[in-house]
Amino acid sequence: MRVAELTGMIVRLQLKKEFKHASFSRSYSDNFIVRCQLTDGTVGWGEGIPRTYVTGESPEGAMEQLASTDLSQQLGADCGDWHDVMQMCGDYCPNVGTDNPRDCLANAHRCAVELSILDAFGNLFQSPLSEVTKTLAVASPIYKSSDRVQYSSAISTGSPRKETLSSLAMRIYGFGHCKVKVAMHPDLDAARLKRMRRFVGKRMDLRVDANEAWSPNEAAKRIEELEPYAITCAEQPVHHDHVRSLATVRRNVRTPIMLDESLTSEHDAACAIEDETCDLFNIRLSKCGGFLNSLNLAIMAHQAGLGYQLGCHPGESGILSAAGRHFASSVNAIRYREGSADRHLLKDSIINESITFGRGGWAPALHQPGLGITVNEPELSRFVLQSRTFPIS
Repeated sequence: MRVAELTGMIVRLQLKKEFKHASFSRSYSDNFIVRCQLTDGTVGWGEGIPRTYVTGESPEGAMEQLASTDLSQQLGADCGDWHDVMQMCGDYCPNVGTDNPRDCLANAHRCAVELSILDAFGNLFQSPLSEVTKTLAVASPIYKSSDRVQYSSAISTGSPRKETLSSLAMRIYGFGHCKVKVAMHPDLDAARLKRMRRFVGKRMDLRVDANEAWSPNEAAKRIEELEPYAITCAEQPVHHDHVRSLATVRRNVRTPIMLDESLTSEHDAACAIEDETCDLFNIRLSKCGGFLNSLNLAIMAHQAGLGYQLGCHPGESGILSAAGRHFASSVNAIRYREGSADRHLLKDSIINESITFGRGGWAPALHQPGLGITVNEPELSRFVLQSRTFPIS
């Protein structure tokens, strides 16, 4: 079976409330969605979240990459099983059109295209996406099938009253893990964490995310100020340009360091391992170039003795959330899991099923073919800003 056509769409989804962190704030999300149709009419869906401040991508750029890549040459193979499909997706090399030293300038594009193909062939094979992890031989050290997974929550910067109410809500809802956005007002963060720790309780696993906001000279001091409140991780303390300084920061703090904006590709991962700049990787499917690349990053972390979490992008729809669920339920030893919060964050849903996590952040594995979801195409059409179809075979 072959891919017949790909349709790229730029879609704007409105958030229920403005999302703020030290690097950016947004009230909507412009996503890149791809519809794949096979020669027998089977359809699959994929999604990427291009962010200029993360990988240097834009939705318009992702569409242009689709238009300028020889899709027939790269995605025209006849695939009879998962091995054929993974080979085709693994070899896919979209046209970036510029220097790409970190190999990340087409990651959201690659994620959307790859997921749409994996979903389509999963539907054809009557096999769930999580089967890819099981089938990929090099992933055997990290493969583990789980019937359910637990997601963590997040608290962004807000007024003391809002943060207190959010902290209480996390505790009442039964979450086990919570990430707190810090560094917008760094001199207030210790008081914020003290207040949040009081209301979430002693058992809650609290971690912080600085979104590149601290300078190399202050990072260790800022982390030390928060350590009395039992934080378990500090995510991306400094800007990527200064990431090598984290090797020194790690030696001066007790808290494990996680890379996010500085972890987009195997190139970044190799640098992090060699330079000893972190204890954990934040693996986000879109940021890291898709399901297969994300598996490779988890394998690299495992081999280097590092931890890893499954991250997400605020604004992702149920398409990307479903892909994250398959990753979360088929990869072992994930330290934290983020995502599957689309009905909490988005004003509208473009899928027919509800896969948002339940009480305590718990959610079941998806066992249906492909992504295990169906897209409501009439609903999706309401949010499409641009659409182009590209025949392949």
